[in-house]
Amino acid sequence: MAEPLLQVAALDARYGDFQALFGVTLSVPEGAVVAVIGANGAGKSTLLKSIAGLMKNAPDSISFAGERIGALPAHKVLARGIALIPEGRRLFPSLSVEENLIIGGQVRRPGPWTLARIYELFPVLAERRGVPSTSLSGGQQQMVAIGRALMSNPRLLLCDEISLGLAPTIVRDIYARVPDITGSGCSMVIVEQDIGQALAASSQVTCLQEGRVALQGASRGMTREQIAAAYFGV
Repeated sequence: MAEPLLQVAALDARYGDFQALFGVTLSVPEGAVVAVIGANGAGKSTLLKSIAGLMKNAPDSISFAGERIGALPAHKVLARGIALIPEGRRLFPSLSVEENLIIGGQVRRPGPWTLARIYELFPVLAERRGVPSTSLSGGQQQMVAIGRALMSNPRLLLCDEISLGLAPTIVRDIYARVPDITGSGCSMVIVEQDIGQALAASSQVTCLQEGRVALQGASRGMTREQIAAAYFGV
């Protein structure tokens, strides 16, 4: 059996004296889309921040492509091929759409994603490449955030609530691009509050409840009863 691209093992995470994650495990096979669901405060964003190197971790708690990366800082994690699309997008407001995208490519990892490829994925961004990112709609800003992360040519893309605050038609439009992204050789971890969307887009799902793994398995085999029990701890 092939070794997973990402392996999270017994991961604990703290904010000072507050412990947010307790022994979390997560496995992401090469080319897979893995969904992480859970109520607000369950620890989903903390998990992504830990993987991305934005929080201090034990060295052997996270392995990527066979290398222990748990203790690496964020810029070294990015250089190894893990990119985070943060909740709220966090674009550079003083820069144009294209300038935001170009910044994502500064890590200079080789791979298929270029400005031209991003504009093929999201044609509306090509039309608005010269305008300030703040002048875009919420959905278009999310496309810029996705494009900026892809410009680093990641092997693993971490997506934190990419549908948050967006109209359902825009969410469907964005998720329709997932096969193009994975088809480029990029695996994905998606944190998503829309459970139906998360299950539809992924092959595996992990449900967190108060910082612990409450349910884990194949997305297609999950029942609503299982998810409700894990989600709410009942």
